[in-house]
Order: sequence, then structure tokens, then C-alpha cells
Amino acid sequence: MKKLVQKFGGTSVQNEDMRKRAARHVKNAVAQGYKVVVVVSAMGREGDPYATDTLLSLVNKQSSHVGTREKDMLISCGEVISSVVFTELLLSEGISATSMTGAQAGFLTNEEFGEARIIDITSRHLEDTLSHVDVVVVAGFQGVSENGEWTTLGRGGSDTSATALAASLQAERVDIFTDVEGIMTADPRIVEEATIIDSVTYQEICNMAYQGAKVIHPRAVEIAMQAKIPIRIRSTVSSAPGTLITVGANEQYDVQDRPVTGIAHMSGISQITVRGNDYLSLQTDVFQEMAKANISVDFINIQPAAVVYTVPDERAEQAMHVLREKGYEPECLSSCAKVSAVGAGMTGVPGVASKIVAALAKENIQIFQSADSHTTIWVLVKEEDMEKAVLALHAMFQLEKPNNSATDEG
Repeated sequence: MKKLVQKFGGTSVQNEDMRKRAARHVKNAVAQGYKVVVVVSAMGREGDPYATDTLLSLVNKQSSHVGTREKDMLISCGEVISSVVFTELLLSEGISATSMTGAQAGFLTNEEFGEARIIDITSRHLEDTLSHVDVVVVAGFQGVSENGEWTTLGRGGSDTSATALAASLQAERVDIFTDVEGIMTADPRIVEEATIIDSVTYQEICNMAYQGAKVIHPRAVEIAMQAKIPIRIRSTVSSAPGTLITVGANEQYDVQDRPVTGIAHMSGISQITVRGNDYLSLQTDVFQEMAKANISVDFINIQPAAVVYTVPDERAEQAMHVLREKGYEPECLSSCAKVSAVGAGMTGVPGVASKIVAALAKENIQIFQSADSHTTIWVLVKEEDMEKAVLALHAMFQLEKPNNSATDEG
């Protein structure tokens, strides 16, 4: 049985026209001999009747009296509705199909409501169902705990549902359909010359996603990477091949010819500097207190007499208060942004960091902190310089190239 997983996000199923476009991709896959598992998100975005945020607004979102358990019960409905509506469309077009909740598809999770983790997938029922229908439409973003509680998988949950099912079913590939034609070299709202990346490694796209690119959730990529399942990011309204995410070694490009694949960015960051004479106590105090306050830290730089790190802007005041309570006098630089150059080809290649520094210096952009790994170099700049920094790095590494022509499906 040749299996393919297709995931359609909220904008891809938000109205009848988009659902019909999505159905064409399903029909094409069936015509090619695939048994297709379709994973759907809730229909539309906030303001649309069954979107996740709209459902949450029924119970006052953050100020709600109900807890995360009841919220999971509520928002799970969005994907269930979407799965049944899409199944009805497929049946009306002559495709044999049925729908399933996440629980019926075999998703077993823990009970961390709102951010549940998949413990196991028992996909036998799903596979048996595929033996007598061509398509099973699964409600993404959800599962069930051992105690029978409905749970949701958090941000990017439908992406995670899709790659986890593909791994369990040993599918040939996952196609994730969205409102863009693939992963781009930078945010096109900032860089007009940004272009679609034909092929990218799992590690590169994980780093780009963690650094602010929002096309796919990194947890979904990590699952696919472990199972060696290729992913394609594609447009619902186009037949263009999109971006292939895979190991990279056997794909038709040499990563050494492309030291930098893309530029990512993330705003709303505060840099905190804490100084002290007793470096052992300093380091222990800082990170223990941040952990106690449940404040996520990033971009850590440890020096003999100082610790420098970043937190989200909205948590900076709390972090400063906690540190002052311990007797420290922290310094805070707010309204910063992290700009990242990502590329598997930079490993062992000299001069990448110097090009980044030179490009930003040419634009009079001050770097407040930097770090690097085998595939990513990060710099911290003021938020007001973020767009200029993205443009400068995109130009420095010559990421512009002719766009692939896309065929619109009508």
C-alpha cells in the first residue's frame, strides 16, 4: 500500500473555494495510486466561526473560568468539524473517504493540556480503514490520554500530527499545504527579492523555524527527521513542487555551494546582563531563579564576572525583579531582535561570520551579542535595525535568484 500524508492548514480549508482547491491535490494523489491520509486544521483564522481563536473567545480566552482541560475539549471541536466537512466534499466528488478524530486515528498523549506530547500512535485501525477507502481525513492537533481525556498538541500541532502519522504509517512523504509556495530565503514582507528554497535539510529548517520562520513547526520536522520521512511545503492554490525538506545528501544540490540557506528573524527580545564577583554563585543563582520563575532564557553567554542572556520582552520586568530580590543589579536592553543566518553549508567554511559582521557594519548596525553553531550564526541587534539587518545579510550571501514559475490551478 503506497501511502501519502497531506496536511491542510486553516487557510487551506477556510472556505468552499479553498477546500475545493485542496481536494484537487487529494484527487491527484489518489489518481497516482496513493492511499491518502489527510490531516486538517480548524477552518480559517480568528473571526471565522470554527477557528481555534474564535472557539476560545466563547469562554473569554485568557480570563476564562474554565481550565485548560475544558479548553482542550472546546478547541478540539474545530478540527473535528473541519474533518467532517472536508470528508463530505471528497465524497461529493466521487472519492471514497471517511473521517476520524485524533483519538480514533490512534494518538495517545500525556495530560499536559494545551501542550500535550505524543506518547504513542496505534495506527492499526487507520491502516485497516485505508484498505477499503482511498482517503482518511484526520482531525489534526489532538489526541487522547490514557484516562480518556481529550488533549491538544499546542502550537503547530497539526503539522506534528501529520509527520507523526507519516512516521507511524511509513508513508512515502508528507505534503504540507499552506498559503505560501514554499520556504523562502527570508520573510518576503521584508525582502522583496526573497525566493523559494528548492531543497533544505531537516536541520536547516529546524533552525530557521526556531529562529522565527513560521512555515512549519520544528517539532514536526524533528519527528520526520527521526523517521527519515521527506516533507514538502507546498501551496494549496498552485501545482508548484514547493520546498523539499530531507536529509540533503542525495538531493540535487551541494550544500557546500550554499553556505547560507536563509535569513530568519525574531523580535521582542530583551538582553539581560548580570555581574558579580563570585562567578559560581552568579551562574547558579541566575539560571536557578529564571527556572523557578518559569522564564525561558536564550542566547546565553557566560563570562567569568558576568552572565548575559535574553528573555522575551514581556518577561523582562519579572526577570529583573527576581534578580534584584537576590541582591543583583541587572542591566536590561529591551526591544532587541535576533537575526540568524542558517545554512548546513557553513560548517567548516571560513569567513561566514566575518561577512555577517562586515554587512552589518556597512549599515551602521550595532551587534550586541552573537553566537554560532555548525549551521547557524545569530546576532542580536536593536529591533529598529532588524529589517535593515535582514536585508543586508540576504544581499551579502546573494540569496536572490530567479523565482520558480508556479502553475496556478485556477
